Amino acid sequence: MRILAAIALLPALALAQCPDYTSPVNTPAFTYPAKKSFRNFGNRFLASIYQPWHMAHDEVVRTGTAVTMTGKFDYDAALHKDLEGEYVHVYITGTGMSAWQYVGRYTTDSDGKIQAALGVRPAGEYQVRMVVEGDLSSVNGYLSVVEPGRKAVLFDIDGTLTISDFEAYADYAGVKTAQAYGYATQTVNAYKAKGYQIVYLTARPYWVTKDAREWFAKQGLLHWHYLSNPYGDGPIPPDTQAHKTSYVKYLRNTVGLDIIRAYGNATTDIAAYADGGIPKAETWIIGENAGKDGTQPIHGDYTYHYSTVVSATPSSSSCL
Repeated sequence: MRILAAIALLPALALAQCPDYTSPVNTPAFTYPAKKSFRNFGNRFLASIYQPWHMAHDEVVRTGTAVTMTGKFDYDAALHKDLEGEYVHVYITGTGMSAWQYVGRYTTDSDGKIQAALGVRPAGEYQVRMVVEGDLSSVNGYLSVVEPGRKAVLFDIDGTLTISDFEAYADYAGVKTAQAYGYATQTVNAYKAKGYQIVYLTARPYWVTKDAREWFAKQGLLHWHYLSNPYGDGPIPPDTQAHKTSYVKYLRNTVGLDIIRAYGNATTDIAAYADGGIPKAETWIIGENAGKDGTQPIHGDYTYHYSTVVSATPSSSSCL
């Protein structure tokens, strides 16, 4: 009986340790709440002439942690007029769930934000949907609840996956689609296929989140675990290194992720990863700072790195 019980537990243990990359994208049918008039006439006018530019901050937490997710609601890519004093309905689905669960109704504050209390969730991956009652515009955020010890790979984006630090702002201005380094996409997807938790840690200000998710989708990349700078009013946040150092420490020390490798391009990446406790032997830098301060160099693009280092990396031991 003990042997049978242990066997029955194996799928649950594997699910707890391995990222669930299926549930948050293969979601059940969603039913929108009833559309009701905006509480404020000015907001009704705002939504009638501008496009929504909402965002939600992705969260990565340790099992047993009560989760709060921030949603930010505004209109127009340039104006960013906050939606104040309006109702937003919040729903969640994900690992082990067969339907959307209603979380509650929240009222946006003077910054157009809500703080949605998602409770304590089992280990898994979740999609959170936030719907504005007045026009049924919506935004998705993503939650990862992980067991300590899960192995992860961390990526900067601009100048690391994209060829320039300023590619994101060309995207935001609608000038072009940011160009990825050769074999950058294959590198990220190889780690995903090997069972590693993928984390994107960027100093981009939060208001380019919409563009970032669209770019990931165009590249065929995982579009969640996108951790932007919540304080960046941009275009380039002044606290890049501090923001990244703090979050690396949070992921390692509070969440308990085992970050086996980190990628960047800037001196701020090098310093933040070192201060956060990631060894230089597993810090890979591309571009003009490749190999600086004892880090590991990636020259040109990711082609050679992919064929040697990435391909030779074993599957995550936390999934075995």
